[in-house]
Amino acid sequence: MTDAVWTLVLVLLTVAALVVLRRRTPVLFWWLVGYPVVALRVLTTYRATMDACGLTVPASAVRRATARMIGREAAPVPPWRSLPRPTGSGLVMRLRMAAGQAPEDFTASADRLRHAWGAHAVHIRPTKPGRLELRLIGWDVLSDVRPARRWRGSGPLTLPLALREDGHWHVRDFRTVPHELILGATQSGKSVYLRNLLCGLARQPVALVGIDCKWGVELAPFAPRLSALADTSDRANDVLDALLEEMEARFRLIGLTGAAGPDAVLTSDVWGLPDEVRPVPVVVVVDEVAELFLAASRDDEKRRDAMVTKLIRLAQLGRAAGIYLEVCGQRFGSELGKGATMLRAQLTGRVCHRVNDETSANMALADIAPEAALAATSIPAERPGVAVVGDSSGGWSRVRSPHLTLDEAAAICRDTSALVPDLPRLAAFRPALAATPVESAPAAAPAAPTTRPVTE
Repeated sequence: MTDAVWTLVLVLLTVAALVVLRRRTPVLFWWLVGYPVVALRVLTTYRATMDACGLTVPASAVRRATARMIGREAAPVPPWRSLPRPTGSGLVMRLRMAAGQAPEDFTASADRLRHAWGAHAVHIRPTKPGRLELRLIGWDVLSDVRPARRWRGSGPLTLPLALREDGHWHVRDFRTVPHELILGATQSGKSVYLRNLLCGLARQPVALVGIDCKWGVELAPFAPRLSALADTSDRANDVLDALLEEMEARFRLIGLTGAAGPDAVLTSDVWGLPDEVRPVPVVVVVDEVAELFLAASRDDEKRRDAMVTKLIRLAQLGRAAGIYLEVCGQRFGSELGKGATMLRAQLTGRVCHRVNDETSANMALADIAPEAALAATSIPAERPGVAVVGDSSGGWSRVRSPHLTLDEAAAICRDTSALVPDLPRLAAFRPALAATPVESAPAAAPAAPTTRPVTE
């Protein structure tokens, strides 16, 4: 009886330890328990699962003839697979499709495969003609996202900003996708995504320009690292003029370098210039774009249309000059002006957090993939930071950025303030930093209260 009790106690302690391990460190739990169980289930039920999902093909003539010779019926043949290879969030198998099969057949059956193998999600990705990558996700990786460790970027202006639901990182590469539109309602996680973006850029030799017409309340904490900050519409108009002058000067530099002689290396953008003459990249962050384009009179409408035109010029020509745009807001629609749709077409990167209306989701993602806009409208309010990311190629994915507090982001910008480059055209718009308060003299001790005689 005592041995049975001790055995029961050990079993209960083991189960409790596994439950705690699964909640606290799901990666370790997956390597110790999840992967062996799921891999064994996949290996033992692979043929039956593929047959039930309609992903098998009839056996070849040789197999059918061999089966008839021994009095059996030839079973359907599933796609060839490799051994399940473990990853940090699941497992991966390589599949070779049979004749007549298409990647869409496997994508349509991804949800059935997920239920059959007890996984959180199954993602299918074509790798080459006739080959697929089946990635099985063991748990909800978006429930607790932490910053990427030991990230080795492929070059400058490359940042891992959010974790995708397939376990990979969403990497913001400005040289591939130069301009981006970020939408999200209040408390949707848009500000956290922007903090990760600014802090990642703050560590690189990049000029950061902020346009925040809410009197700078959103971008003021990052002022030590900003090369320019505009907190009103009039000042924003002047900053855009200075950026256009900077862009024109860079194009003249590119033209002069290409015409330096017969041995000169021809280039059409700043990245082809020699390192000693290449200007630093400039990233312009426009926060709450609707506030920038509010118009209450005809004069405001003229100024708004002028600023939209300037942003369109920067979006169309800025990539070659090393000037990139990050446009953020709670909504983005045609009410922003005549050129709002044209500006949106230049913002090829799209990030849509939870929004207040379906129109904003369609404005962000419907021209890329209608199903992506539908996914953005279904983001729950209790999961801030979750967003749908898409690009002009039509691909999209759910992501979640790691939590970064405002104090932590401001501290990073203060520590990297020495990296602010010298751009004379933007020097007049450099934010004035508050001086360190002088320690005040110790306050005098309060006077002892004087006693008053009690009067009758």
